[in-house]
Amino acid sequence: MDEAHAFVNLDLKSPELFRDLAYVNGKWIEAKSGKRFDIIDPGCNKTFATCPDMSADDVDDAVQAAHEAFKLYRTYTPRARADLLSKFDGLIRQHKEDIATILVYETGKPLAEAYAEFEYAASFTRWFTGEAERVQGTTFQAAIPGRRVFTIKQPLGVTAALMPWNFPIAMVLRKASAALAAGCTMIAKPSPETPLSALTLAYLAEKAGFPKGVFNVMPTTLENTPALSEALCKHLLVKKVTFTGSTRVGKILSAHCAHSLKKLTLELGGNCPFLVFDDANLEQASDALMTLKFRHAGQACVTANRVYVQRGVYEKFANVLAEKTRQLQVGHGLDKGTTMGPLTVPTGIDKVAAQVEDAKNHGGSILTGGNRMNLNNGFFFEPTVITNASSSMKVASEETFGPLLALFPFDTEEEATRAANNTSMGLASYCFTKNIDRMWRMFENLEAGMIGMNTGNSSATESPFGGIKDSGFGKESGKDVAINEYLITKTGTLTLEGQY
Repeated sequence: MDEAHAFVNLDLKSPELFRDLAYVNGKWIEAKSGKRFDIIDPGCNKTFATCPDMSADDVDDAVQAAHEAFKLYRTYTPRARADLLSKFDGLIRQHKEDIATILVYETGKPLAEAYAEFEYAASFTRWFTGEAERVQGTTFQAAIPGRRVFTIKQPLGVTAALMPWNFPIAMVLRKASAALAAGCTMIAKPSPETPLSALTLAYLAEKAGFPKGVFNVMPTTLENTPALSEALCKHLLVKKVTFTGSTRVGKILSAHCAHSLKKLTLELGGNCPFLVFDDANLEQASDALMTLKFRHAGQACVTANRVYVQRGVYEKFANVLAEKTRQLQVGHGLDKGTTMGPLTVPTGIDKVAAQVEDAKNHGGSILTGGNRMNLNNGFFFEPTVITNASSSMKVASEETFGPLLALFPFDTEEEATRAANNTSMGLASYCFTKNIDRMWRMFENLEAGMIGMNTGNSSATESPFGGIKDSGFGKESGKDVAINEYLITKTGTLTLEGQY
């Protein structure tokens, strides 16, 4: 391959990790069009690299290669796949610092958060190394004499993964590790903002020994994303699609996949509620909320979007949050002391600013923040806390995806539950109370796929991840359920002669 080139000195310990070509069928290639696109550092709004702009014209070659690779890879024993994943895991961990640095340049998140994402991401390669050998069939006692009924699990085939930009290595590895453990091949389409980290992982997968065509990465622009994604979804050799992103796009992809009845996993929008009752430990709740809300400047699907606080502790909790929010240090992700970075895309600033203005117009009060920040020409917005929030505000119904925290007062448990569930989405909900009876009621009554009980961010490789309602379906991570998304269950019925 031609030598990769970054426009700034990334200061990587292993410069070969920087990859700026697509990876298809074990080769580093340009797009057929020859076009490339810029990768922007959101901390300073400057181009620091470019990538090939793959299009729908490039899809068939990638799918055909992945299909040919599947014919071989499906024959690998579970132990052989586990060994490859183990080598992959070791190589990833060996390059922690460099991968974290690339993450900061792509996403803007502080270096400490990049390290945290790295640990979360690498937990999937480790977990699915074990899951590869834990796939099991079943046997059943037949109702008819002389019959034996049993099932086996087999890999689906070629899979496509469509990735977001907020946690690029975690999302790649959460999807790819499960697919590779199951015996599937994968074509990954990273977000236009963050293709480089996915290409680094492709390089390490190659070094780990995965056969050519087993793992492929196709970077593309925002303009080409719809057509390329549609081509993947409608290709008859692609047997499964997994997508993390907005509900609007998820519904479009679902329609595309219906064309050939593909298996589909959707992890979509959040608009997650966070409930704080009078008897909660306010320090515990506020610490959890600060991490949950302002991690990656609020750009996470599971972040708290609507914070409901019981009236008896409302003012006290608001003041605690405001004080902690003022202590956040905003800056470039590589600057020493930065605890909150920029938004990854400039449109994110506009959305937060619009929600703040709307909240003020509907009676909201700004406790702290509320303004755009002129800092290094990057995409920065002040971490913001708003009180006197109401259901008439945009922040009550729109997922913010930014550093805006709005506090809604409530009086009764029934009122809080009703408000929390008053959304089309159902990814995660959070509840803080020391009343165990109430906590269990919340666990059962909150309409979400994941419930944090006196817990903020609960995402973990051993915990099934996924939502309900307009937040999608299917599970990623967790024992059995995640790898099963990449397997078919085949039933066999055998009739014996001369046996009961």
